[in-house]
Amino acid sequence: MMTTMMTMTTAGGRMRWTDARRRAKSGGATTTMTTRAFCVKGRCGGGNGVKMVSLKSDDGATGKGRRGTRATRIGAIVDREDQESSSASPSRGDGKRRGEKQSSKAKGERRGDEDGSERWKWRRVMLKVSGEALAGDEGFGISPDVVKSIASEVAEAAISGIEVAVVVGGGNFFRGAEKEGNGLDRASADYMGMLATVMNSLNLQAAIESHGVPTRVMSALEIKEVAEPYIRRRAIRHLEKGRVVIFGAGTGNPFFTTDTGAALRAAEINAQAVLKATKVDGIFDSDPKKNPDAKLYKTLTYKTVRHENLAVMDQTAITLCEENDIPVVVFNISRDRNIVKALRGASVGTCVGSSSKCADVCED
Repeated sequence: MMTTMMTMTTAGGRMRWTDARRRAKSGGATTTMTTRAFCVKGRCGGGNGVKMVSLKSDDGATGKGRRGTRATRIGAIVDREDQESSSASPSRGDGKRRGEKQSSKAKGERRGDEDGSERWKWRRVMLKVSGEALAGDEGFGISPDVVKSIASEVAEAAISGIEVAVVVGGGNFFRGAEKEGNGLDRASADYMGMLATVMNSLNLQAAIESHGVPTRVMSALEIKEVAEPYIRRRAIRHLEKGRVVIFGAGTGNPFFTTDTGAALRAAEINAQAVLKATKVDGIFDSDPKKNPDAKLYKTLTYKTVRHENLAVMDQTAITLCEENDIPVVVFNISRDRNIVKALRGASVGTCVGSSSKCADVCED
């Protein structure tokens, strides 16, 4: 007996055409009997599992008599043997699903504490780092110690499975809003400030990658030699692959701050929170440098921030966060491991947002 099989895949499942051919000598003539079964997910056409298509003999005659029944049985045997072999060995899809389950379990164990509880409050965050914070105590340029500290905490979060996006300010080099005048218009000054954010982004990228975490810089201004152009879907894909994404050049438009850029990108990538790392411990009811009794707010609503004109972010950024229900956590980046603490929902500063989003963010 000679058997040939042909398989194909469709949206409805696995389809199998089973051909069984048998040559039998009867008298002086040789007759070839052919059956063909159409099977989907192990179920084949016909009540006995095989649907006979034709019987052909060498003289061209076609019949569906006794020989047809024998051919049907042959096809059924072939089909049954194929089903048994398929059930004996796991399919590639089953193995892939088991691998995904094991990977998810391992990832859960990696993200959780020893008691199985969640270590991290947020899963995808936008970290806004001011340029002034990067300067450290020097007040200008980049402090290597500050960059190393930020990079180590960002890398720790990324290795633990947190999707981290970063927006860096440029005030440590050039602040466009302050340089307007003396022959320099506001738009040109803002573009110069955007270039300063790209320099900070490249520095932070190198520091994070020194910890073994792949990092991508995406610029709102096209600088293809040093940074990728900003494409929303590509940015999300980078995050899903475990890469840290640093957004440079703000929004790419003058008259908008990097705070607005952080709020905009956070909304675009569906970030769960904006972590604003500054040089102050949070939001106070008055200037703590002038008033030693100034009160630190633990939580605030967007409305309170706008009405009292609190110096958290500019109004455009606060409005964007409010419209997209993205909480803003303001904390002091100079304090040890504050980024990691903020990601875990510890009390590190002030949470601005709806009561449901800030309810358990600033608990000790």
